[in-house]
Amino acid sequence: MIIDLPKFIARERPYWNELESLLGRFENDPELRLDLAQAKHFHYLYQRASADLGKIATFAAEPEIRSYLETLVARAYGEIHEIRDKPHRLKLGAWFFGTFPQTFRQYAPAFWLTVGITIFGCGFGALALAFDPSAKAVVLPFEHLLGDPSERVAREESSDHGQFDSGKASFSTSLMTHNTRVAIFTFALGITWGVGTAAVLFYNGVILGAVSLDYLRAGQGKFLAGWLLPHGTIEIPAILIAGQAGFILASALIGWGDGRSRRERLRAVSSDVMTLIFGVACLLIWAGFVEAFLSQYHEPIIPYEAKIGIGLLELVLLVLFLGWSGTKSTSAAHSLGRS
Repeated sequence: MIIDLPKFIARERPYWNELESLLGRFENDPELRLDLAQAKHFHYLYQRASADLGKIATFAAEPEIRSYLETLVARAYGEIHEIRDKPHRLKLGAWFFGTFPQTFRQYAPAFWLTVGITIFGCGFGALALAFDPSAKAVVLPFEHLLGDPSERVAREESSDHGQFDSGKASFSTSLMTHNTRVAIFTFALGITWGVGTAAVLFYNGVILGAVSLDYLRAGQGKFLAGWLLPHGTIEIPAILIAGQAGFILASALIGWGDGRSRRERLRAVSSDVMTLIFGVACLLIWAGFVEAFLSQYHEPIIPYEAKIGIGLLELVLLVLFLGWSGTKSTSAAHSLGRS
């Protein structure tokens, strides 16, 4: 085979340079992933360089070019047939929008159990206050909830002057801390075979039911909705998800119908409950910001209709997020598993 070597090198050099550039990217970024078209092109460049190496292998007068191509082909071969596990960085976006809602849906029955217990508590709290108004001092844990709702509304509306109030932000921060403790406590009480988790959820429902009835009887339903919805549509589901994690833990401890040892059952659910709890923490952080900068400001600063609208929008987005986020990636994974 006769080759015009200078023309051959000049024609093939751009392909070699492109392959070398791609290999450099792989070596500098071990997590680099190519799409299908890029992977095919990379394989084409590798095959072309291999063929070029075979063509000039007999040219003793060009040892440098041959050595260069041998190294280039060897590097490409090693990259294509790499089998070592490459390091992975935590991808928060993929975790939050994929793993978290997928895990939530996996244990949906446990979540609906928390919803049922909380609703039952709401009914109990409302009935307790309806039949015995003096029960407010026993049922409600916060001092600012013990007074007359109409007086509180008048006080809150007159105190808003259109400026940021650091006191309200501090109060919201303390509530965020309190809610985080409640969420962790609700989850941790799963070690009581779920009894403690159920008790906390029931009591939270009692508080919510009593407060709602108290404000509705005073004719302050709009204030109540504008006050609770912006942060409550995120905060309340977050507590419920913490309860969901607590019931998952309780189920692993009890192990009805599961022949595995308790240690194996706990190990099997450990990553799932941690996923749910970290997701709860993210939701509570958002709820805290909303409470600090929106919920605590009332008319005439922010119309109640606007606050109610924002709260309902958050609720719709949360339902869509928990119900459907990550379903595309799951379907893709199932399709790959069947192929």
